[in-house]
Amino acid sequence: MADNDSVDLVVLGSGPGGYTAAFRAADLGLTTALVERRPTLGGVCLNVGCIPSKALLHAARVVEEAREMKAHGLDFGEPTIDLDRLRGWQDKVVGQLTGGLAGLAKKRKVEVIEGTGEFLGPNQIRVTGINDQRVLRFAQAIIAVGSEPVRLPGLPEDPRIIDSTGALALADIPERLLVVGGGIIGLEMATVYQALGSRITVVEMMAQLMPGTDTDLLRPLQRRLQKQCENLYLGTRVGAITATATGLTVSFDGPKAPPTAEFDRVLLALGRIPNSHGVNAPAAGVKVDDYDFIPVDNQQRTNVPHIFAIGDIVGQPMLAHKASHQGKVAAEAAAGLDSVFAARVIPAVAYTDPEIAWVGLTETQAQATGAVFEKGVFPWAASGRALSLGRSEGLTKLLFDPQTHRLLGAGIVGPNAGDLIAEASLAIEMNCEARDLERTVHPHPTLSETVALAAEVFAGTVTDLYLPRK
Repeated sequence: MADNDSVDLVVLGSGPGGYTAAFRAADLGLTTALVERRPTLGGVCLNVGCIPSKALLHAARVVEEAREMKAHGLDFGEPTIDLDRLRGWQDKVVGQLTGGLAGLAKKRKVEVIEGTGEFLGPNQIRVTGINDQRVLRFAQAIIAVGSEPVRLPGLPEDPRIIDSTGALALADIPERLLVVGGGIIGLEMATVYQALGSRITVVEMMAQLMPGTDTDLLRPLQRRLQKQCENLYLGTRVGAITATATGLTVSFDGPKAPPTAEFDRVLLALGRIPNSHGVNAPAAGVKVDDYDFIPVDNQQRTNVPHIFAIGDIVGQPMLAHKASHQGKVAAEAAAGLDSVFAARVIPAVAYTDPEIAWVGLTETQAQATGAVFEKGVFPWAASGRALSLGRSEGLTKLLFDPQTHRLLGAGIVGPNAGDLIAEASLAIEMNCEARDLERTVHPHPTLSETVALAAEVFAGTVTDLYLPRK
């Protein structure tokens, strides 16, 4: 594409939101350019985030299942881990998906431009590649540049201090790994490296892991981690990190701070911040708030009507599935359709072991805001499927409106919770009541039937448990 070429729409960033927006816009007849700084499409999620992490989490789960079956009469012995082959499989999964995106872009005649995009004005961007620059005029634009990891200030420049991208590179299996941050990303990586053989220490500055998460859902995960991890420090901060020839010496701060210790690697998993500073949005007149997020309306329009923003850049929750839905809305709005982003709820999943998933109102939120609710909780200790998997620690919790009996929220902890939560998401969107869930015939024996059984608990009709009449 030569200097000063023009398109109907330019999309900055090719993550799940960006490529969805570009492909939908092309399907609607807009000439579309997709700008991506990496040599492959897919953004952080496909290249160094969601997809490679799930591949490694699957490998970790296989290792753990093999170990757990020893108690039930199947002893496979300790696994032999070939890092090169494991990385090769992970890369193959990523390559298959990113290659598929390249093919979809070509079929749709979406022009892919490798480089970093920066606004020069309300209708121009400059794309800086490895060897050249080009200026592109556009009628409309969608900003989908995502987010980046938070980094602690004042740390030494040392390759042994890594973020989630570095952790997924799987350079080695450190003997001792410190995970700084007990949120979803940190605990997922702790799950992987513990299974592969690292001794894990997790440090979290707040009083609980995954702050804000329903404690009933968190409890089975925390119990498992306390058995698996070398140390689990809550209400504790990292004071300083000193690089030495033999390792990374870390001091801690807090009321119950442990003594200084040495680790082979330190993983920083402190959350993510928006990438708005890199696109020079103010040059196009686009407003950026004090937290570097870009405010948008329900069509994803910024304060400049022909420029849209989607995904992590517009605020929490920073989730790929939110971005893809917003990308479709923005593309359709750019094409003149009356589309709006009107999702009532957005599910969240921690792909730890066990998985934790929730959608809509949580009990923690309800208690904090004074929201009125009643609940039905079904313990997986009464689930035949969970028992056959050797994973009876899970539970399914549903929150209902006491007057209408409509589903307000759901939380699930246990294997495959991330898959199970979709039923609850649809139920909330469809204004389902408890009787809709309990009277929907679920297959048996499955984990999915625990959703219906939790609704039965609320309704007082459950027979798989004995509960005294209210």
